[in-house]
Amino acid sequence: MDQYDVVVIGSGPGGYVAAIRCAQLGMKTALVERYPTLGGTCLNVGCIPSKALLDSSEHFHNAQHTFEKHGIRLQGMEVDYPAMVARKREVVDLSVKGIDFLMKKNKIQVHYGHGSYEDAHTIKVTKEGGEEVFLKTKKSIIATGSKPMTLPGIEIDKKRIITSTEALELEEVPERLVVIGGGVIGLELGSVMARVGTDVTVVEYADSLIGAMDKSLGKELAKVLKRDLGFSISLQHKVTGVTHHGDKVIVTAEDMKKGKEVAFEADYCLVAVGRRPYTDRLGLEKAGVKRDEKGRVDVDTTMQTNVPDIYAIGDVVKGAMLAHKAEEEGVFVAELLAGQKPHINHHLIPGVIYTWPEVAAVGYTEEELKKNGTAYKTGNFPFKASGRARASMDDRFGFIKVLADAETDEVLGVHMIGPRAADMIMEAVMAMEFRASAEDLSRACHAHPTFSEAIKEAALDATDKRAIHF
Repeated sequence: MDQYDVVVIGSGPGGYVAAIRCAQLGMKTALVERYPTLGGTCLNVGCIPSKALLDSSEHFHNAQHTFEKHGIRLQGMEVDYPAMVARKREVVDLSVKGIDFLMKKNKIQVHYGHGSYEDAHTIKVTKEGGEEVFLKTKKSIIATGSKPMTLPGIEIDKKRIITSTEALELEEVPERLVVIGGGVIGLELGSVMARVGTDVTVVEYADSLIGAMDKSLGKELAKVLKRDLGFSISLQHKVTGVTHHGDKVIVTAEDMKKGKEVAFEADYCLVAVGRRPYTDRLGLEKAGVKRDEKGRVDVDTTMQTNVPDIYAIGDVVKGAMLAHKAEEEGVFVAELLAGQKPHINHHLIPGVIYTWPEVAAVGYTEEELKKNGTAYKTGNFPFKASGRARASMDDRFGFIKVLADAETDEVLGVHMIGPRAADMIMEAVMAMEFRASAEDLSRACHAHPTFSEAIKEAALDATDKRAIHF
């Protein structure tokens, strides 16, 4: 029986990063993965492939709609969607090979097969052919990620009623697509399809898109998606059923504002209502590991379960289901096991949506501050007033909002929708990690002309309403 210091179950961003850090710190480490490729959902059927398709479709959309204004004239342009999908697969393949290399580089033993606990220190790996391998370990980290959810009464047939996994493998451009759920996954994949010619309808239960973020972001994003990509958005609609009829699907829903039943017909229905922690057949009960009321592995602030030598990270525990959150938790646990004193602030994990314009946020929303009774002040700056955004033409939509404590001026939240928001949000994260004030942000010199100048201007507006360019 193989003996290890640490066994990590699951090779997604949380799992493989945890394994690498454990190995760097001198621990004999093994990684267990039930699928034939490493990288988990993120690399294989999530973050990486979706960004590849978003990038390709954005190039096509810009060529169609903005190139001529830039003085670039094209004729006979058409989308080759199978080629986009093929490029996406190449990107995934390169990413997966990169993880293979890192495992070899760090001398991490990889065991392919379904991992499950026999007891708190023994993990059984059941290989595809049925062969069983048993691993003895001092410590273990559960990093098995999540799977797409559905709604009661909706059966995913993986043909016409699909999840993000199947949507990433479509070889044709649908004429019509209904997306159930106005969150990150639905809006990103809906953007891909809309850019290449699909009529996209979003059906959302809540009264705004991206409901977990500041409402001003959802309102602005809805406006842009309607105007630029032709999205049809039905908010406050409760889906009551989805049926598959030949090459069509019919989605029925209750319009909660008008109190009537409505129906949407399309070629495909993408169910994007969130994800559930994946702990299927993990044998948690044999190890004595408890789960919470939502089926997540129950952990304390150190990511430790109720069993002292077992930890859990990423989508299987409470908190946002984000790859970078899982990575931070993986490093945190590894360093903790090595006797170090690592730091992680779950409140300052940024959220990003890779539509165009991009959406990003960190810290408290305005709604949360109002609910908490926190006295705050707001600074705003629109990208239409940014010289860099005007120069790039269609990047002049959106804004940056800075929320600061009314008394101390400490930055409490930053919310942005606009060009390169996914990258710019890190300035806000760093500032908030060091508990900077809005004035601190406003007094830092920003290069001109850049998109990031909008952060400075929003901070100036929050400090004492003295934005220079608006």
